[in-house]
Amino acid sequence: MNLDFSQIVPYIPFMLEGIWVTLKFVSVCIVVGFILGTLLALCKITKIPLLKWLADAYTSIFRGTPLILQLMIIYFAVPQLTGYDISAFLSAVLAFGLNSAAYVSEIIRAGILAVDKGQTEAAQALGVSYKQMMKDIILPQALKNILPALMNEFITLTKESAIVSVIGYLDLMRRAQIVGADIYRNFEPLLFAGLIYWVMVYILTMLGKVVERRLRVSD
Repeated sequence: MNLDFSQIVPYIPFMLEGIWVTLKFVSVCIVVGFILGTLLALCKITKIPLLKWLADAYTSIFRGTPLILQLMIIYFAVPQLTGYDISAFLSAVLAFGLNSAAYVSEIIRAGILAVDKGQTEAAQALGVSYKQMMKDIILPQALKNILPALMNEFITLTKESAIVSVIGYLDLMRRAQIVGADIYRNFEPLLFAGLIYWVMVYILTMLGKVVERRLRVSD
């Protein structure tokens, strides 16, 4: 086999920097996706038809179109339409955050509906406000039930983050491509990048199991 990993050794520090670049934008996307997804989920179960329709339409659009298309529309269309030179980082955060919110909203909505209706009826009988009921009673129980699904979404987000390389964002994948072009060998840097992605996903999976175990113990 024509493999020579010694050629990528000088580039390892450069590629390892891509880990923090990747994690930085993925972390922001997770926060944006979770917060917006929660709001969308609440809109979907509301009795206000307009909010429900808007939330369903949002989910349909972002789940029904490719993520790479959404990313490229944001990165190329925003400067064309507004004249604002949007950065690759902000484009990535918006595309991945908005896309993730659509999936998270469905996960959270299912979790909320899975909570026993008796909990809602008891809270209403005690005069608990809707906001306090959701914050202190319904959402905490729903999150315990949907944690595995949420972790799976965050893992998928971490893997799909490699797509940002198409807009020149210097994440791990883009750095591997740069190294491959520089040494005229692509397999070695891509394999090294793949190993790093696997390690990141494995660590995230283990963290998810730890959190899930602690939540079960606290029940």
